Amino acid sequence: MKDTAVKICGLQSVEVLKSMINLPVDYIGFVFAKSRRKVTPQQAGELIGILKEWSPGQTPAAVGVLVNPDWSELEELLSHAPLDIVQLHGQETPQFCREVKERFPVSVFKVVSIGGEKSDEARMAALDSYAGCIDGLLVDTFDPEYGGGSGKTFAWDLIPPYQDWAKQHGIPLFVAGGLDADNVSQLISRYAPDGVDVSSGVESEPGVKDIQKVKAFVERVKGI
Repeated sequence: MKDTAVKICGLQSVEVLKSMINLPVDYIGFVFAKSRRKVTPQQAGELIGILKEWSPGQTPAAVGVLVNPDWSELEELLSHAPLDIVQLHGQETPQFCREVKERFPVSVFKVVSIGGEKSDEARMAALDSYAGCIDGLLVDTFDPEYGGGSGKTFAWDLIPPYQDWAKQHGIPLFVAGGLDADNVSQLISRYAPDGVDVSSGVESEPGVKDIQKVKAFVERVKGI
């Protein structure tokens, strides 16, 4: 059985992040878009510094979550926060994604939000133009206010076409949207995504991460 990657998103607390050092977490997400979990570039820089305290070879990748950023925003952000991955949740074009990779030493993950006005067929048709422009694909539940991060699941039977597309183009598929320790095992057993992304599902209240919930989630995913 393949190892499913774990991404814990929306970190704001130095204390919580330090308490995660011994957990097999693969990605840590920092939100720079409109959200109750938003951090500044300076805060993210401090948090990313803590990732160096992980054991050698086990350092999680630092992921920045943005919606329709402009070049000045990206330059300001990356001057303070040395991200490994930029995760784009908006209407960023394939050309924009490609240029981000050319201008900065980062990989690019593109998010497809399931729901809203677009049909699944339209979303898949639009995705084809991103071939070769992105390094990872994440499917999440559409949220009219924030774009993602709704804390709600979508119909998982919609996953396979995106999974096939990602596999065809040699990039990982991550699934987000309403995941927690109670349902993530079911998702993995049914669809075996390359990675799972959680935020609200490991919180004690909106925006506040609960280390016990983080541990429970990681243990379910990793089988430890």
